[in-house]
Amino acid sequence: MPIGASFDDFLQEEGIKEEVELKAMKEVLSWKMQQAMKEQNLSKSDVAKTMQTSRSVVERVLDPENLSISLKTAVKAANACGLHLHLQVSAS
Repeated sequence: MPIGASFDDFLQEEGIKEEVELKAMKEVLSWKMQQAMKEQNLSKSDVAKTMQTSRSVVERVLDPENLSISLKTAVKAANACGLHLHLQVSAS
């Protein structure tokens, strides 16, 4: 890789750009939700009740390693913590 090439180019060449981006987004979602839950004194059970789902679903959302949650679940979980999930799409 030439000097001055971007980190994105490196990730693309290694074939891991999408995975790295997904993991970073999931880690941010998990961290933000945990912070909001702490600030509002919300338990996982409280969030699950607001989402009308099980506590295990909330645990999957909060697990930064679990990348398989749906967009719908992510939005519902963020909303249950008083957060707004904003998705931005732009040209690469």
